[in-house]
Amino acid sequence: QGILRVTDEALVSQDIIGDPHSSIVDAQSTMVLNNRVVKILSWYDNEWGYSARLVDFAKFMTGKGE
Repeated sequence: QGILRVTDEALVSQDIIGDPHSSIVDAQSTMVLNNRVVKILSWYDNEWGYSARLVDFAKFMTGKGE
């Protein structure tokens, strides 16, 4: 519900500014190493994503959540 996003687009840090998701998984940079370890690259705008979760929580607490 808007918390995690996965993208195949090529990303740079500028692309993430103002994104309301808590985390954006960069599918192009995700890889498996030695068939044992999964490396996942994830981007986030800590201020915007955190603020969006606070709004979600406030709506939940007041019974006005979706």
